[in-house]
Amino acid sequence: MSQNLAPHAPESPDRPFTGREWGILLVLCGAIFLEGIDVAMLNVALPSIRADLGLSTGSLQWVMSAYVLGYGGFMLLGGRAADLFGRRQMFVLWLSVFLLFSGLGGFATEGWMLIAARFVTGVAAAFMTPAGLSVITTGFEEGPRRNKALLFYSGTAAGGFSVGLVVGGLLASVGWRWVFFAPVVLSAVILLAALAFVPKSPRPDRTGQRVDLAGGFTITAAIVLLVLGVERATHTAFGWTAVTIGAGLVLLAVFVAVERRAAAPLVRLGILRSGPLVRANLSGLLFAAGFFGFQFLVVLYLQELREWSTLQTSFAMIVIGVDALLSPVLTPRLVSRFGNARVIFGGLLLAALAYALFLPVGADWTYAMMFPSLIVLGIAFSLAYGPLTIVATEGVAEEEQGLAGALLYTSFQFGAALGLSTVTAVNVAATASSSPSALLDGYRAALWVPLAAALLAAVISAFGLRTRRGSVPVAQGLPSEERASTGAVA
Repeated sequence: MSQNLAPHAPESPDRPFTGREWGILLVLCGAIFLEGIDVAMLNVALPSIRADLGLSTGSLQWVMSAYVLGYGGFMLLGGRAADLFGRRQMFVLWLSVFLLFSGLGGFATEGWMLIAARFVTGVAAAFMTPAGLSVITTGFEEGPRRNKALLFYSGTAAGGFSVGLVVGGLLASVGWRWVFFAPVVLSAVILLAALAFVPKSPRPDRTGQRVDLAGGFTITAAIVLLVLGVERATHTAFGWTAVTIGAGLVLLAVFVAVERRAAAPLVRLGILRSGPLVRANLSGLLFAAGFFGFQFLVVLYLQELREWSTLQTSFAMIVIGVDALLSPVLTPRLVSRFGNARVIFGGLLLAALAYALFLPVGADWTYAMMFPSLIVLGIAFSLAYGPLTIVATEGVAEEEQGLAGALLYTSFQFGAALGLSTVTAVNVAATASSSPSALLDGYRAALWVPLAAALLAAVISAFGLRTRRGSVPVAQGLPSEERASTGAVA
């Protein structure tokens, strides 16, 4: 079903990767690491940016929101573009755009310049990320080899975010502009390696197919409005939020109507008939909501209440990055023994445990008292993130791998925006004053949000525990015996 990186006779699925396969994998891991480190470094540099450029709170929020809108809004379009115009071509092109506009952000002298650069950088990531993921899912045959590659890839993504927290703190202490210049160097190295290692894929045959412009416009506009409404919910009036989200839902309905009639739809709606794929996306959305919401609350607790420095906070939270080590080492063994569904379910339960352990947080907690929550969350991420990626792309036809990856990343991005918005709303509502006790009450109330998200994700994923091999896959046009062999297990 997959197109291998190089022709060879059938071999054992446990055979080691070739040098070229490792080269390709490291290039793609470098790109997802770059995306993670870029976001994390900016998070810790925001106070310095605000002070230097004299930004208001609203403008500073747009520095983050612009990237979220570009990344989340254009992800589905980016994933489909990889399927239609070539994965390697899209990966290299948009990595170049990412490099250019990341660097331009460092030269910004006005807030609007930085916001514009971040929006285009987010769009570039939206095209680059699903293209890179689909290179893996089409280049490594489905099964243990692809699982190993995807778990290595997911561990690198998590490592980028964790390392970025510390590196961003160090760079911001020198000068915030280095937070934008540093990724340029890494991007250039990855770009050169991509040109050398990632094989040119044949241009997809689009004879008789038209690009679904109506579908592309409506889904992009719908997601942009939905993400914008959720992400800005705590910073604007309720009426504005309701109108924005309502308009997004209307456009989403229009998109569905367009896709039902399109001869060559941007998103084949039949792909959503796969129970494992839908469960993976819903679980991923809720997991991201809890994960990013929890990290946001911990940062507020450490910096607002405990008055820890940015660098102290970064080093305190780097333990969550243990998943970068566990994902390629421990998770493949667990998946091989217990299957994706059980590993995902266990990871989500561990995430819920991590949040529950932090619920009684006190004003004078030592780091040793926080450590169990942070280390358990890192383990939970290693168990959930990679296997969710596997399930979300398993059994999908090769010509729709970019779309499958884009669906998952859109779910992650929307979940992150939803989680951050919800915990902020609860935190603000539950904080009566700026006194330490009131701040602590706000954190404790908001911590129930990630706990509820993780538990709901676990409930959804539990339905996959009874799914048997041989369930109907989402691929079309395959012989019956091959369809049976691609049945999902989660």
